[in-house]
Amino acid sequence: MTTAPVGRLTIGLAIPTTISMLVTAVYNLVDTYFVGLLGSTSASGAVGVVFTFMALQQAVGFMFGQGSGSLVSRLLGSKNKEKASTIVSTGFFMAIATGLIIFTVGTVFRHDMIYLFGSTDTIYPYAEQYFTYLLWASPFTVSGFVLNNVLRYEGKAKLAMIGLLSGSIINIGLDPLFMFTFDMGMAGAALATSIAQVISFSILLFMFLSGHTESRISIKRFTRDIRDIAEICGTGLPSLIRQGLGSISGMMLNNAAKVYDDAAVAAMSIVNRISMLIFSAGLGIGQGFQPVCGYNYGAKKFDRVRKAYFFTLKVAFVMLGVFATLGLVFAEGAVGLFRDDPDVTAIGTDALRFQCISLYVIPIMVTTNMLLQSSGQKLAASFTAMLRNGIYYIPLLLILSNTVGLKGIQMTQMTADLLSVATCIPIAGNFLHRLKILDEKKE
Repeated sequence: MTTAPVGRLTIGLAIPTTISMLVTAVYNLVDTYFVGLLGSTSASGAVGVVFTFMALQQAVGFMFGQGSGSLVSRLLGSKNKEKASTIVSTGFFMAIATGLIIFTVGTVFRHDMIYLFGSTDTIYPYAEQYFTYLLWASPFTVSGFVLNNVLRYEGKAKLAMIGLLSGSIINIGLDPLFMFTFDMGMAGAALATSIAQVISFSILLFMFLSGHTESRISIKRFTRDIRDIAEICGTGLPSLIRQGLGSISGMMLNNAAKVYDDAAVAAMSIVNRISMLIFSAGLGIGQGFQPVCGYNYGAKKFDRVRKAYFFTLKVAFVMLGVFATLGLVFAEGAVGLFRDDPDVTAIGTDALRFQCISLYVIPIMVTTNMLLQSSGQKLAASFTAMLRNGIYYIPLLLILSNTVGLKGIQMTQMTADLLSVATCIPIAGNFLHRLKILDEKKE
């Protein structure tokens, strides 16, 4: 981690994480496709409504996962395996406890939460079926994110990929079986997802219990020091903010879109899934960069951190540029594939093209945020994490939806992305300059 060429090292870690992210995004698209076969625009809209809840689960899981993982990579970089095991054990059991809380709260307030996430009366029956099954899997889903992230930060990206791929492939296989063969409809899609999450969790946990990792998980290692818990949560706060704001912005998007009927909710849901497929390529590359950054920052090899940042940025520009171009050219066909409804296709086509425009430059924002988080810059990382789905997105959605109408809703994400990138450029430049100075002082 501290001696191999950073380009080769980053690519080696990025390939399995990118494959994992893309397969997960593909599974989400397949899920959306099968739901579209139910023949109801309301069912397709329900996927978007429930996706905001899934983003909430992910937000909590990523806070404990990236918080623990970032600390673990730096601790291993400084050869402190015992402390690393304490951190990962604490993050893991905190995630399980939080998952149980989510299950309890969701069960008690299920009706209100579904409407809060942007459901209409016609979407509600489909959303409730999906939501109920996802609740049961919450402890496994949330803690699974911790296991996956720590594996990546340890440099065991291939092991993390096995866990994610297994769950995704099982989900894709179970969807048509439960939905159509067993005639469970929307409930079948949700049950398939829940079973896949439990299986993925079990495989990832096995990696730790069987000695494939440098850090170890044990309830006996759960910390008694509140400072460790604060450090995990503080380091993972940017992820909680980023993913949590994604859930909030998704909820607001659904509520803004439902004014224009279920077709608008369904269209934006489909577009978000397609965009996530493209965005996942950038995230996968960035996640390959994170352990390289954390290890080398912990080892005080600041020049390697800078080299890895610029290398990651170049690769992400090329990959996302290709995908964004394909999205622009084939937008109409891509949206129409998931729902045979002219209203859904018309709304979704414009929205997808707007989002693809910003994907050309979004690697700057993603890589900068991961640089700051992996090196422990909590405040700066939290601020940059808030930009895309919070500081810019939320006010823009309120302003544009009320002044430009549906077109404003369609172009909100693009506008927020472009402003976020412009804000990240000077922040990244300043931090990279500081790393250069630290490296010169070390010499």
